[in-house]
Parts: sequence; structure tokens; C-alpha cells
Amino acid sequence: MNLINRLKEIFSIEELKNKILLTIGLIAVYRFMAAVPLPGVDPLQLAALKDSTDGGLLGLLNAFTGGAFARASVMALGIMPYISASIVVQLMGIAVPYLQKLQKDGESGRKKITQITRWLTIGITLVQAPTYITAIKTQFGLGPEAFLVSGATFWISSIIILTAGTIFAMWLGERITDKGVGNGISLLITVGIIANFPAAFLQEFVAKTTNAGAGGVMMILIEVIVWFIVILLTVLLVTAVRKIAVQYARRTVAGNIQNVAGSRDYIPLKLNAAGVMPIIFAQAIMFLPVALAQKFPAIASLQDINGLWYNVIFALLIIIFSYFYTAITIPTNKMAEDLKRSGGFIPGIRPGKDTADRLDSVLSRITFPGSLFLAALSILPAIVVQFGVQQSWAMFYGGTSLIIMVGVAIDTLQQINSYLLNRHYDGLMKTGNSNRKSNK
Repeated sequence: MNLINRLKEIFSIEELKNKILLTIGLIAVYRFMAAVPLPGVDPLQLAALKDSTDGGLLGLLNAFTGGAFARASVMALGIMPYISASIVVQLMGIAVPYLQKLQKDGESGRKKITQITRWLTIGITLVQAPTYITAIKTQFGLGPEAFLVSGATFWISSIIILTAGTIFAMWLGERITDKGVGNGISLLITVGIIANFPAAFLQEFVAKTTNAGAGGVMMILIEVIVWFIVILLTVLLVTAVRKIAVQYARRTVAGNIQNVAGSRDYIPLKLNAAGVMPIIFAQAIMFLPVALAQKFPAIASLQDINGLWYNVIFALLIIIFSYFYTAITIPTNKMAEDLKRSGGFIPGIRPGKDTADRLDSVLSRITFPGSLFLAALSILPAIVVQFGVQQSWAMFYGGTSLIIMVGVAIDTLQQINSYLLNRHYDGLMKTGNSNRKSNK
């Protein structure tokens, strides 16, 4: 009944209801387009393509596109070129003075950076589209009967359509962010991942209940319990923060500077400030040893994504990139300067450089356990596979998929919660209820 009352409260707010319905509608359009095959491809002949993308890095890419990659869909590349472009622009912001200037220009700079990201997305798609077409024609076992059209006509039309599909997905994501609820790009990825959940669970259920000695329903129950525990730990990783106490000698209240003795606040430093980006970076780097393993038999074991050495290297890269990405995205020097200008200070620490050093020291210490936890969570699917779990179901036990789903769910709930609290309703999250009770 409590959940039903919350839903009634949500849909009693006209603006929030319209945002949710718009979000659902745009997501439905995206999922419909993901099922539309490229013109000239026979959808009945795609079994070999689906088999090639059941596991490994291609399986992960197929999951991010909601199965569109394995369907040779008009959305086969999905939103991934946009993600790649965003990462490139963000990294270039460290070294390119022009981008650094745009980052400091506020809203106008953000709009220009968004425009640069869009154009770069088109460029990346124009490179990836012919690569994808070449792969499905030569590497994934599709015979000539799978293609109803051949020659330059198929190539040119497919490249244009794949590029248009990515641009359309990017537009849908931006519309959800601007007019709907949650981060649109992340929601599209999350929905694509969740779309594979029913089939993955059904495959695991059939395997456990039909194969002798597989464990039956009891093993499925144990797997589900373990899965919920992993989700709980992932929530803790995503939400965990280290609060740095800050004291203000002066605070601005209603436009007047007033002395507020003992006024305290906190700077929340996240345990996993880098989010899912270290995993994405690490997976991109792991394409290289996998490709080299095909040429050099001595390192052939690196082709097995469930193998020991692959996951050891993968985990080390995640730890390294956690520090790297945290360092470039959390500007401790700027935080210290902003704190100094606002009249705040960390008790016992001098404002300015000492404060920046203190923040950097704390951030470095909490990033270590956070990166270890992230690395362990990322290789967990490879571990559970060793216990007989199907690869498609193991994907939901950790890694990029689970962290994205948990992070997006929390972010979306927080946005809905803020709407409810602004309308004097109890929020969906415990913190919202606690704050409301404390104000009574």
C-alpha cells in the first residue's frame, strides 16, 4: 500500500507525470528502432551473428545496445559512439587550452562543448559503421544469403542509416535529459541492458532445471540471493561518501552577510568518484591484448575474458584508471579556492594550498578501497562463471552493467524524490523521509 500511495503522489503532480510519461515514450521509441533491421539484411539469417555476440567484449557491446548489435539493427551502434566522443572530449580538456577555457565559461562553454561532442560523435560513427558492416559480412559467419542487397548500394545506405541511428539515439537521450526524468544517455544504456535480463534469467533457469546435477530450483534461489547481495554492495559503493567537516566564519543569509558562530557544513567526497569510467577505459584497453593474442600464441590465454590473466590485468587497469579519472575530474585546488572565497575552512587546516593538500590526501586514501571494490565487482562475472553460471546471466553479477543500472536507478529516484519533497510529499528514499520528519 505504501508503494501505491507513492505512485499516486507521483502522478498527482502534473509536471512530474508528464516528464515520466515523456521519458517512457521516448525509451519505447528507442527500443522499437532497435528491433528494425538494416535494409538489405535478412533478419531470419542472423543466428550466426547472435552466436558470435553471446559472450566476450562483443557480448557487452551487444548488451549496451539492447541486442541491436546482434540484430544488425539501424541502431546497431546505439549510443556508444556518443559515449566514446564524450570520453575523448573530456580527456582532451586536460591538454587542450581551448577546451579548458570552454569548461570555465559556464553555460555558454558547456553548449559549445556539447556541440563539439556531437560533431565528434558523427565522425566516430562514420568510422565505426563501415567497420561494423565489414565485420558482419566477413567475421561473424553470415553467408551471402543473409544479404538481400550487395555492392556499393548496400554499403552507402547502411553507413548513412547507422550514422542516422546513432544521431537519433543521441537526440532521444538529450530530450530525455532536458524534458524528462533522469540522465537520458544513461537511461538508454540501462534500458538496453535490462532488455537482456528476461532472456538471460530464463536461459539460466532452463539450464539449472533441465541438466542433471545442475542444482535445480534451489541453485537458482541461491544465485538470486547472491545477486541481491551484490546489488546491495553496489548501492553502497555508488552512494558511499567521506564527509569532510567545514566551518564557516560568515554566511550570506537573504543577501546580508551575517556572523554565524559555529556554522558547519560538509564536503562529500565519494568513495568511487570515477563511477563506471575506469571499467570503460580498462575494457577499451583490453581490446589490444585480445587482438595481439590472435597473432601471438604465447599470450593466447588473454583471449579468454573469464581467464585468470585477462582478469588480473583488467583489475589492475581499473585500479590505475580509478586514480587517473578521479584526479582529472575532482579539482581539489578549485574546491579549496571556492571554499576560501566563501569564508569556509576545514577546522585545523589553513585555507588555500593546505586545504587542497588535505582534500587531495583524503581523496587518494578513499580512492584505494573504492578502486579495489570496483575491480572486484568488475571481475565477479568471470568468477561466478566458474561455478557453472551462464555467461549471459553472469553479466548481471557485476561489471559495467550492474554499476550503470544501480547508478542510473539511484539518480532517477533522487530526481523524482526532489520533486516530491518540493511538493511537500514524503520522498521515495529514506533520506527524504528522514529530512521531512526532522523538519516537523
